[in-house]
Amino acid sequence: MPADPVVAAIAPYAAVLLGLVIGSFLNVVILRLPRRMQAELAEACADLRGEHAEPLPNRWFGLDYLISPPSTCPHCGHAISAWENIPVLSYLLLRGRCSDCKSPIGVRYPLVEAISGLLSLVVVLHFGATPAAAVSLLLLWGLLALTVIDLDEQLLPDQLTLPLVWLGLLVNINGLFTDLGSAVIGATAGYLSLWLVFQVFRLLTGREGMGYGDFKLLAVFGAFLGWQMLPLIVLLSSLIGAVVGITLVVTRGRDRQLPIPFGPYLAAAGFVALLWGEQINRAYLQLTGLA
Repeated sequence: MPADPVVAAIAPYAAVLLGLVIGSFLNVVILRLPRRMQAELAEACADLRGEHAEPLPNRWFGLDYLISPPSTCPHCGHAISAWENIPVLSYLLLRGRCSDCKSPIGVRYPLVEAISGLLSLVVVLHFGATPAAAVSLLLLWGLLALTVIDLDEQLLPDQLTLPLVWLGLLVNINGLFTDLGSAVIGATAGYLSLWLVFQVFRLLTGREGMGYGDFKLLAVFGAFLGWQMLPLIVLLSSLIGAVVGITLVVTRGRDRQLPIPFGPYLAAAGFVALLWGEQINRAYLQLTGLA
């Protein structure tokens, strides 16, 4: 059913504004989720050693750490007021510095907000004011948080990947992106394919080439887009990873033995497949004469 013309006209602007706001929230998730995981691990280790550990607060479905305490300047502890927390605009008005101690604010904060707003606009322009756009926005924001966390910590938290797998399966009950059978097979094949690569690589080299979070992230795309998109996503992510890796080695002299997180490349490839995967596959089949 076509969207109401007024809704369709407003949707791109709403997408940008919502994307900016969500981007600000994602900055909190990116910073606090890994810290929470480390605190939970320390608590579990203390419990195993038989040591007393003060239990972590666990309110609001365990998401209290995202709400409390309020954001503060990491240098002086200045509480961030509402006007200092306007996405992108506050950073520009403050000229990238804390209003109290004048210490520099990391440029990554407005960058995440701006990327969230821009890509949210891309999604809505592609899908229009439709349920597919709403679900794709949820996927996009999850991918953005996963990308930055993986770059920082080389970690793809289950708290983000597993809900996205379930979301992909649920929205395809009525075939939003693909049929349910393809989604179930896609989630399974996405996980097992990289798991097999991991096992073979470890058998041949004695080292672990990737983490289990990568398996789950590919399962996310299998659940959303079906098994048919998995070859394209693996190929694109490998190409992007190879180009970036070679560039880092050549331009920065990066040690070839240092691990490079694969999650950001999977996320980028999956996002491309979400928007243009069918066209890319169709063009490939026509080019090879298989169509």
